[in-house]
Formats: sequence, structure tokens, C-alpha cells
Amino acid sequence: MVTPNRLYVLSTIFEMARPGLYYDTAMLIGRDGAILGKYRKVHPAALLSLEKIYFRGGSSFPVFRLDEWTLGVSTCYDNLFPESCRCLALNGAELILAPYATPISDPWENFLSTRALENGVYFAACNHVGREGEWDMSGKSMVIDPRGKIINQASPVEEQLLTVEIDRAAVIDARKRFPLFRDRRPDTYTAITSATESLHS
Repeated sequence: MVTPNRLYVLSTIFEMARPGLYYDTAMLIGRDGAILGKYRKVHPAALLSLEKIYFRGGSSFPVFRLDEWTLGVSTCYDNLFPESCRCLALNGAELILAPYATPISDPWENFLSTRALENGVYFAACNHVGREGEWDMSGKSMVIDPRGKIINQASPVEEQLLTVEIDRAAVIDARKRFPLFRDRRPDTYTAITSATESLHS
């Protein structure tokens, strides 16, 4: 099977790994229609949804080569945890795709722009639009450059297809301007990976 327009496609699915074990999974489909890889959402949401009841969280942040780009995926609630995008960037991601289904519009633009800036990546967030039950899905789909600037943004109420040209040179330039990977001090960040109980004892 070949995708009709010879495009790469990222699609989220309800994945049954085996009976009783389910993941919120993003599948990456290649130009020839083959599955290139998948990302299992690490942080199933409890706020405004019942995901945490149904889904087990994934446990890794894989990246994928697409032509000259290295791609990572961070799904919806994952992006409220800065560690998610940082892990993807440390694994080599230069472009992060973020499928969403959220009614939360504020501070949507601020934290997504921050994820792009603090990791020196292009960040493309895709939210659906219109109403879902009592919720108005008002978080706008957008593409953000590696300096945290929104370079294209969709309507919160009408379906739109955004087309954006991106340039790897902008990733290199942003990481030279803000050398955050050089200045990281992972030896001082042990609180991040410490057991919760040990932080309060």
C-alpha cells in the first residue's frame, strides 16, 4: 500500500498490545504505506478524560529518521511534562509532532512555544476543532520554530490544512544561539529521577 500523495503520516490509534493491555499509540506511516515505528503515550491523562483508566503508559521516547530529519512524537498531556520533549531532543529529535485532543486553550501557546525554544526544535501541534460533547476544542493547531516563534497557526473553529516549509539550518542556528545542551548539568538533576517518597522524607 502506498500513501496516495507519497506523504509521511502520523496517526493515533487505540492499540491493543494484548487483551487487557492497551496503549494510546501514534503510528508513523511511510511514503510506501509501511509502518515505520510507533510511540506509546507515556503520560495517559486523568484531567478532563478517563485515559488513565484504560491505557497503560509507554516507557520510552523513540525517534525516527525521515529523510534528512530526525522526528519525535509527544502526545497531548505528555507536553505538560518538559522531560518528555527533552528526552526526545536528547535522543536526536529536531522536529517534534504533537497530536492533541484538548479543550484547553490557555496557556496553550506559551508552553508549546517553550517546548520548542528550550529544546531547539521545530514543534508541530495538531488539535482537532469544533465541539466534543460539552467541550469546545479551542487549542489551535500550530507550527513553532526552534526559537519558540509561532510561524503558522490554524483556526480554533474550522478545519484547516497548514503547510509550512522548515529548514534544519534553523535548528543548528538556534542551538548555537542558546547552547542549552552544552550547559546542561545532568549530574545535578537527581531529584527528577528520585522516588517521590524520598523527596518528602
